[in-house]
Amino acid sequence: MDTLDHPRASFRDMQDSTAEDWQIIGAEFKAYAANLPDRVLAHLRLLDGDCGGFPVDRLTHSLQTATRAWRDGKDEEYVICALLHDIGDTLGSFNHPDIAAAILKPFVSAENHQMVEKHGIFQGYYFFHHLGMNRNLRDQFAGQAIYDRTLEFCEKYDAPAFDPDYDTLPLSFFEPMLRRVMARPKNTIYKAVSE
Repeated sequence: MDTLDHPRASFRDMQDSTAEDWQIIGAEFKAYAANLPDRVLAHLRLLDGDCGGFPVDRLTHSLQTATRAWRDGKDEEYVICALLHDIGDTLGSFNHPDIAAAILKPFVSAENHQMVEKHGIFQGYYFFHHLGMNRNLRDQFAGQAIYDRTLEFCEKYDAPAFDPDYDTLPLSFFEPMLRRVMARPKNTIYKAVSE
């Protein structure tokens, strides 16, 4: 979309902005926000073909994690968390769970947000010891609600999702779910603008 032809605010310093400026910006924001699912899907597709040494590429892993959660009867919000849990791999090599959690935060429950945000620590149980790290870092969350939820996510959906022979559902299967989950933000200071 070429936005240079669209109306634009007149301020040079945000301190000098007016209500009219913010009406213009708000209208543009709604249009831009409506296309968020398309941008998320495009970014998710960047994981296609990127194996990073794993048995399957990162997109297949993400799809397989979501497929497993879907087939186990998890709701759409949870399934979309499973689909996007590693979307941060391309930009956040050292903190990919934080990026995925930040993308999902406006649209999901606090429990699902925390699960995505902490899944890297919990997933580490399966390999940290091979790298000379403490595989039990997840124990710091013992006794908290996040512990059982994230443990289950990793054990049942994330950890086994590296199987090249698994009957993985395609991205097109999950696209309508993603659009529904991202249709209406729940947790954002910009909620009034998005409605």
